[in-house]
Amino acid sequence: MQRKAYVPGVAVLLAALLAGCTGSSSDDGATDDSKPGGSSSTAPAAQPGKYRTLPEACAAVDHGTLDSLLPGIEQIADEEQRETAYEGTATLTYDTDRRVGCRWKVESTNATDHLFVDFERVVSYDSVSDDSKASGLYAGKETAADLPEPSASASSESEGSEGSEESPDADSSASPSDSASVSASASASATPSSTSSASPSASATPTSLQPRTLDGLGDEAYLNDTLSSAGSTAQQRTVTVVFRTSNVIVTIEYDEQPAVTGEVPDSKEMQDRARNLAAKLADTLDG
Repeated sequence: MQRKAYVPGVAVLLAALLAGCTGSSSDDGATDDSKPGGSSSTAPAAQPGKYRTLPEACAAVDHGTLDSLLPGIEQIADEEQRETAYEGTATLTYDTDRRVGCRWKVESTNATDHLFVDFERVVSYDSVSDDSKASGLYAGKETAADLPEPSASASSESEGSEGSEESPDADSSASPSDSASVSASASASATPSSTSSASPSASATPTSLQPRTLDGLGDEAYLNDTLSSAGSTAQQRTVTVVFRTSNVIVTIEYDEQPAVTGEVPDSKEMQDRARNLAAKLADTLDG
């Protein structure tokens, strides 16, 4: 009788031990599921940008626009050389889905013109979206441009500058007390070298055409206008337009150097041409 009472006791003990082992195995499984990298701890992916590819840069500017920006191109007598000038020269790149660019240079009897167009597609490998990273890169470019604070007289220039601007000479001479470099640089071309080198961004540029941010072009945009001279040579004006649309940043650099010493390239004319090109490139991206 004692032998029969003892066996059930052993069975109860073995059952308790087995139950404990089973519970321990279950706990270990729960710990494995919650390790970093598991589905429960994966961070949401950052939002991708709108653009996955880029246009072919040298084909992005049509012949009519190049005729306007580079007047000497139509003066090239040889048809083959003229077509080569229209084609431009692609910039060196190792990933055409991330960055492409093209350069044109044309000499004419009146001036030498250069045009550079660059497309950069921004891809974020961090937790921020492609658009946010592109916006940060654009902000760095705008900061580096060191744009002047907008004045009250130029607050609405980006919407109504065409057709209402005074000539560069008239505008600078109207406010000769603003600064020595502004008053002296645009009045005539008698002393271009001494004034433009002191403040190339402001020299010979009316207030309404000063470097500034632009409305209505992509998500954000700015324009820079600089005037420089190299010793006794003619002054070279460079107009730069940079804009961002989603995760693509577009840069346009357009410069002109007259053939005759003392001549100054027209600021409004060059800015209008560069902004017209920028609008067309924005449409190309959206198309």
